[in-house]
Amino acid sequence: MSTTFRYAATCPKSVESLLAAELRALGAAEVRETRAAVTFSGPLETGYRACLWSRLASRILLTLAEFPAATADELYAGVAALPWEEHIASDGTLAIDVVGSTAGLTHTRFAAQKAKDAIVDRLRERAGTRPSVEFERPDVRVNLRLARERATLSIDLAGEPLHERGYRTPGEQTEAPLKENLAAAVLVRAGWPELAAGGGALIDPMCGSGTLLVEGALMAADRAPGLLREHWGFVGWLGHDADVWHALLDEADDRADAGRARLPVIAGYDADVRAVELARACAKRAGFGSAI
Repeated sequence: MSTTFRYAATCPKSVESLLAAELRALGAAEVRETRAAVTFSGPLETGYRACLWSRLASRILLTLAEFPAATADELYAGVAALPWEEHIASDGTLAIDVVGSTAGLTHTRFAAQKAKDAIVDRLRERAGTRPSVEFERPDVRVNLRLARERATLSIDLAGEPLHERGYRTPGEQTEAPLKENLAAAVLVRAGWPELAAGGGALIDPMCGSGTLLVEGALMAADRAPGLLREHWGFVGWLGHDADVWHALLDEADDRADAGRARLPVIAGYDADVRAVELARACAKRAGFGSAI
């Protein structure tokens, strides 16, 4: 039988109910809304599917453990007790993101240092070598959440925020840009997926760099928002199942090929010529150059 994992999908505030519905549609079980996040359970395939297909989540976190962490010593003991040799190569790289605080852990940098010490000390004791810290695309990105004198430790499966779809290059945006997953939430709230299925059109008279247009096209064409991403955090994780992941990619490719023929009218306008150029570049990079 496949292992069932606990997950947390983070999201912008007020998007929780939409994300919960999306995750249920993706096969998630035990879906529960919390503040700026939704928890759920399922096999590894469910976590991978959420990474690839969620249009609304910011991150998909695979929960490893929850334990008392009112003090630095409790945090160190709780982290060191986990089987990190099953997750990180002893000569690999890691990064630790910390959010929140407890009575004895009020500085995120200090908490990250204690958690890192616990991980590398355990791996050094067992293998004789230790992983190093790498902030940019480490083999494993660990997420540590501190609240109510407890710690929740997770693996960040995507490794980088899911709103970074891959069709926008760094800095390629207009003023006051709309994050891709928040744009997707606006479209879902407006009923765009149902309108698109019925042949309706999407018109954005102030399109900026085209975020609503591209996200709308991805929905209408049944294209997974993660298909264009070049990097996934779970690739360097020792628990990664490449066969499961590649099967999901093949399925997503087939759905994208079939869905492109159903794309309705999608058009954008803007008084700023540079904005229109950016929108065209993003649409082309997303595979909709002649369709938007």
